Amino acid sequence: MSQDRISLQEVMMMVVAVLLGSVRSERLGDRVAKWAISQLEARGHEVVLVDPFALKLPLLDKMWKEIDGKRTPTPDSHRDLFHKLAPLAELYARTDGYCIVSAEYNHSAPPALVNLIDHFLEEYFFRPSAIVCYSASPFGGVRAAMQLRALLPEVGMTSIPSLQPVPSAGTALSADGVALTQELAEKSGKFFDEFDWYMKAMKAARVDGVPY
Repeated sequence: MSQDRISLQEVMMMVVAVLLGSVRSERLGDRVAKWAISQLEARGHEVVLVDPFALKLPLLDKMWKEIDGKRTPTPDSHRDLFHKLAPLAELYARTDGYCIVSAEYNHSAPPALVNLIDHFLEEYFFRPSAIVCYSASPFGGVRAAMQLRALLPEVGMTSIPSLQPVPSAGTALSADGVALTQELAEKSGKFFDEFDWYMKAMKAARVDGVPY
């Protein structure tokens, strides 16, 4: 096997960025993200939470590639944004897949999540995304997931075929992210297995190059 090929161990362990989509002070997203992280870590992956509440990004003015200093020096007016986005750029450069944890606001994805995603572009290319959607209602945020199904491929991280809705998230998960329903505890494995498959397949394919 060529030395340029990645090892079996590298293929098995993925780096996953979990993008949390709500900045509300009493959000249920924390427990959903903790649950998703535990599921991914149980499969041996390195998982990093990306929380727009902690980042406090402004509404999109400049994308990372416009202030990264590679083309022109970063202007002083964007220094604060540079320091917020630089660690994300480093993380995304080695990320193999994106787990999107999204609430549903007015039948669509939360604006903080869309804003977070829009600050980058090339960093997402040829990496899969998996949508974990949730709500306090029995619908589980699936209407937001349908909007994300249009957005995510457009920025280069096509979503896997399956969704993982979490209906009635306040009672389905504990504050520590432990599943409290049989449905969530026993029937979510297929979703994360599918995400695994796409991450491993696309990571192996990227070694041989991408179309552009």
